[in-house]
Amino acid sequence: MPHVTDSPVRRHALAGFTLAIGLATLAVVAPVAASSLVTRGEIHAFATSSDPAIAGQATMVRTADGQTIVTVTVRGLAPDTEYHAHVHKQACADGFADGHYRFDPAGPAAPPNEIWPEFTTNAGGIGVGRAVVDAIAGLSAVSVVVHDPSGAKIACADLG
Repeated sequence: MPHVTDSPVRRHALAGFTLAIGLATLAVVAPVAASSLVTRGEIHAFATSSDPAIAGQATMVRTADGQTIVTVTVRGLAPDTEYHAHVHKQACADGFADGHYRFDPAGPAAPPNEIWPEFTTNAGGIGVGRAVVDAIAGLSAVSVVVHDPSGAKIACADLG
């Protein structure tokens, strides 16, 4: 007799769940024109993070009609908590001496001059953030960093 986890019913349920997650991700990212530039990466906890179970995905879409759309989905966080996320101009392993990516380097450190896909987690510690800016981010916008409520950098995704 097959093990319960190998049953056709279980496989069908898992396939349906996987399809639902995939469709939900597509809906968050939004339709992408053929001439859009899409970069994405896996979110991982920094070695200094208090919770190495943090994981997720980040996507940046530079659209043909002049927008930048950044989405993040992060799990393994504290429940019902507001987190900050920002696009940075250095890779995760390179440190962040230059900080956040800004459309105008001399401009303010706030939207719409910066890209902030901030979010609040649900009861399960999962957060989804989305930011839409009416400008196309330059190629130096290379990572998304997640900050905890105190501002400490806890996770990062290189966009490639």
